Amino acid sequence: MSDLNDLSDDSGDLDEASGANGADEPGGPDRRVEIEYCTQCRWLPRAAWLAQELLTTFEGELTELALKPGKGGVFVVRVNDEVVWDRREQGFPEPTAVKKLVRDRVAPGRSLGHSDR
Repeated sequence: MSDLNDLSDDSGDLDEASGANGADEPGGPDRRVEIEYCTQCRWLPRAAWLAQELLTTFEGELTELALKPGKGGVFVVRVNDEVVWDRREQGFPEPTAVKKLVRDRVAPGRSLGHSDR
């Protein structure tokens, strides 16, 4: 059985076997997604579903994904504090559209398979 300590080198960075990108790779160390959703509208399930889609697609690229409770009909997706989707301007997003926007910021050039078509 392998020891968990085998997954890191002396610097503490995850090695290639972990599938995670190191801080030295393109995209930098901060690849954070935040989904702010309206609690009054009960949009937590919608936000959680989108979060699951993004975590599944970008499990090796994202350093953090946060769900942020809000009010007043808010549903906003941010990547590193940049708004990439706002329901008030664009309506509710399809996961594919958000995946493309996130990909362009955290893993440019990466194929999303059938989602790119």
